[in-house]
Amino acid sequence: MFRSVHIVYTGFNKFQHLNCNVQNVLTIGCVGQTRCRSNKHYKPEFKKLRSQKVLKVDLPDYEKDKMDYEDNSPEKLRTRYKEKGIQPTRSWIERSTFINNTGSIIEPYVPPEGDGKISPISSAGAKQKLELLKRKKETWQAIRKIRQNEEEFELYPEFITKAQDIYLKAHTTMVNKDKKNLLQYVTEKAYVEMLHNIESKTLRWSFIKSIEPPRVVHARVTDIITQDNLFAQLTVRFHTKQTLSVFDRFGRLIFGSDVIAKDVLEYVVFEKHIVNQYGMWRIHGKIIPDWMPPKEPALITNLLNVEEETVTAIEAQPDEAKSKIILPDA
Repeated sequence: MFRSVHIVYTGFNKFQHLNCNVQNVLTIGCVGQTRCRSNKHYKPEFKKLRSQKVLKVDLPDYEKDKMDYEDNSPEKLRTRYKEKGIQPTRSWIERSTFINNTGSIIEPYVPPEGDGKISPISSAGAKQKLELLKRKKETWQAIRKIRQNEEEFELYPEFITKAQDIYLKAHTTMVNKDKKNLLQYVTEKAYVEMLHNIESKTLRWSFIKSIEPPRVVHARVTDIITQDNLFAQLTVRFHTKQTLSVFDRFGRLIFGSDVIAKDVLEYVVFEKHIVNQYGMWRIHGKIIPDWMPPKEPALITNLLNVEEETVTAIEAQPDEAKSKIILPDA
């Protein structure tokens, strides 16, 4: 039970009859104590409902609602739900998904055998040119579809210049192991492939020059889930001169060389979400033809000579004289 005391201010009085130095004293008077209700509810807005002994509850009739839902139009159902103060039902999506890349290469380009080595004047080179012309139809259809979404898109020289710049920045970022900025130049698929097995290694890569100017050899456009969700992929042929060297965590050279430059022929796939306003071209993967020679194996193990092995085995045997234990006479 709560109690409250009412205090009344009466003013200042001077105590002249007392032998003290106090001049002004605040005097108060107590009127009396009052009692407050102890059974007051903490939510007064439902006072009228609490006073009723019986409440009529409108129980839902599920069978009737099911029949009305099938017969009535969406507008009538919305009006009915609005009268009862019920939110209208809506299609439920458990988790919204955003597809940022395709996850694979669409109809991968098949490079002609001996590309970069056969002269176009020879019979084999002329045959390759004829096969490329036959496959140009689908490529130009894909480029036309890209231009429908991007009016200012031009293959030469804008896209080729941008593709070469992305190619150089992606490899420089990978060598520096800058994982945060690498996704600006490569897709999520290529991100995993480029950073695989380089955690404990040191990379040194340098671009020297282009032997041939890069060119687009393949183009494809595909849709995912809906027909309006379009992704474009362009395959660019790079023929360059580069140096690459890989060192392990102990600083030992296991692949390549800093001095010897090699000719590198690559088919790099660039991808873009063309219906996305903020989409950008990024490296999606590389196409490695079957006829390309295998890479050099890593210099991880060394071959020991037979003589060295025998000497090491002899040195490892303990001396029999030193290993004997001499017991004192009893």
